Amino acid sequence: MRIVFAGTPEFAAVSLDALLRARHEVALVLTRPDRPAGRGLKTQPSAVKSLARRHGLALLQPATLKDAAVQEAIAAARPDAIVVAAYGLMVPPALLALPPIGCLNVHASLLPRWRGAAPIQRAILAGDETTGITIMRMDEGLDTGPILSQEATAIARTDTAGTLHDRLAAVGARRILEALAAPRAPRPQDEALATYAARIEKQETEIDWCGTATEIERSIRAFDPVPGAQTRLDSTALKIWRAQVERGVSAAPGTVCEAGPEGIVVACGTDALRVTELQRAGSKRFAARAFLSGFRLAPGMRLGARDG
Repeated sequence: MRIVFAGTPEFAAVSLDALLRARHEVALVLTRPDRPAGRGLKTQPSAVKSLARRHGLALLQPATLKDAAVQEAIAAARPDAIVVAAYGLMVPPALLALPPIGCLNVHASLLPRWRGAAPIQRAILAGDETTGITIMRMDEGLDTGPILSQEATAIARTDTAGTLHDRLAAVGARRILEALAAPRAPRPQDEALATYAARIEKQETEIDWCGTATEIERSIRAFDPVPGAQTRLDSTALKIWRAQVERGVSAAPGTVCEAGPEGIVVACGTDALRVTELQRAGSKRFAARAFLSGFRLAPGMRLGARDG
């Protein structure tokens, strides 16, 4: 089948790789313009761009799909289908109507739950027990199109956004191949069940120790591997990467109650967290034992506190 593929991050690259392995003809790849990334803020190609280059595929990086010249280039590729996965740009009506099979989207949730930019993180933050992959036929709305197929997966108590991402990316790649090989009649989404997965904002990653230990532990997993759940000790920025809920601990939120080889116990609004992996700015991630050998954290100190 002749396909135009639109996607940007690693999640999308997994589907593109599957399409190529299945011998689909990828006539054109669309991905977002290169953006600065990393500590040096050097311009980096997306995962999809890197994969497209390795396979010598035609590539476009438009800032918008509303441009007439861009739409003409896509039409010239004569796609049977347009496959979209974590692309980051809205597809205008002219392109939605272009391919005979339609525009098919690989979305990392069980729609209509968690429409939008951050479905994996939002599912973990909300304490959902299940999420999954939806293959839908795109319409003009934000993840509102009719559903072609879905596959659920359980969210483990230890799942991070990273582990869940990798599992869902593999499911999405398999499901889009199935959808192209054996098209199903689409079914509409139930609007009454819709929720919105807003993009993660920087202020959300700052730990509010007045929250419950359960809520904070979810945020730590939801923001792993990026951008990381953050807190401070006076002027020192810290990221918390792994923690377990400790019941029956009561102290002022943010208070360090214990600091030893088995972890750093920090009081929350309800219960506490035993932090077992963390990082200070400019350093590496360390288990609690190694971290405490080079940084002083003692009972009575308050996380979330700043100088002055």
